[in-house]
Parts: sequence; C-alpha cells; structure tokens
Amino acid sequence: MNDRNQMNKGLLVLFFVFFGILNSQAQVSFRPGLRGGANFAHFTKDDYYNDPYDSSNSLAYNNHYSSITSFYVGFYGALKLTKVYTLQPEINYSAQGSDYRSATINRNFKVDYLSLQLMNKFTFADRFNIHFGPTLEFVVNNNFNTDNDVDLGFVLGTGINLTRNFGVELRVKKGIVPVIDFNDKSHTNVVFSVGGTYTFDVK
Repeated sequence: MNDRNQMNKGLLVLFFVFFGILNSQAQVSFRPGLRGGANFAHFTKDDYYNDPYDSSNSLAYNNHYSSITSFYVGFYGALKLTKVYTLQPEINYSAQGSDYRSATINRNFKVDYLSLQLMNKFTFADRFNIHFGPTLEFVVNNNFNTDNDVDLGFVLGTGINLTRNFGVELRVKKGIVPVIDFNDKSHTNVVFSVGGTYTFDVK
C-alpha cells in the first residue's frame, strides 16, 4: 500500500512538473484586427447547357460565367496558441457574383454574404503564414434569386507580415452549396481575394 501511495505521489509530482513546463512555454495571446481588399469572383462554369434567358430554350454552346471584381471587409480575432499556430475566427462582408454571357445575353449577377470563418493559421519565420478553414455565409443582398440563402465552403490562403501590425494576404474560397441552378446544372461560388490586414496591439 505504501509503495502504491509513493507511486501515486510521484506521478502527481511529475504531472505538475510537466504542466508547469507547458505553461512556461505557452505563448497564448489575443489580438483583434481588420481586413479588407478585392474579390475576383465567379460561378463555376459549364460549356454546354440551356441558355436560361433564351425564350426559345434552345441549347447554346460556350455560355459561361466570367469573373467580376468586388470587395470584402472584415474583423478577426487572432488567438495565438503557440509560436506557430493561431486560431483566427472572422466575421466578413463579402461581395461576390459573376458575369453571365451568351451569344445574345449579358448579365451581371451580384450576391453579398455575411460570412463566419474559422481560420487555422500557421506562421513561419515570424512573417510568412498559410491558413485554411471552413466558411459559413449568409446572403444579405442580391440582384437575382439564389438557390440557397446560405453558402458553405472552404478557404485556403497565404500571407506575409510586413510589420508587426500590417500584412498582406491572398486567398481562394470554393463554395460547395449551389448558388444558382440552370437545367440541372449547379453552379457554386469561386472567389480569389487579395488584400491587407491590420492587427491591433493589446496592452
């Protein structure tokens, strides 16, 4: 019994020593920030389907969706858990959409989202980072009837910290929920983004 008690005490001491080491190495910090920039957005494409705006409903070839230029602005909270890893929840307003063009029709589709993103950021050499995570987006404005009022997708990006506060980033988002559906062809959002970030110092 005494040997067991001694062993339990030894394990308890080791636990507290290990916990103390982890705690001393932890670099947990929280810094809020702002982000904004340009979106280059389009819907996924098909080369061959019915022209939805052709009253004859005849098959048309080479109808496609091309990119439009729009914007995004957002707020984030960077929760740095280790020297390398940061968990970064975000709230963004993102203007997306696409140009539609056929032989007879040109139309501009616009759809704006309020997006909730949870980015996993890995920083190297204190300057370069890659980040990725899911995005859940809610339609807040549009000029056409979207198939769904929400979009779910994935974001992949890279960035560089120019200073402690300022940075630039490049991202791509791929939606998986159809935003518009023509003739059983589902089209989803694709967005390339480039912009800047400003992270505040918290005392």
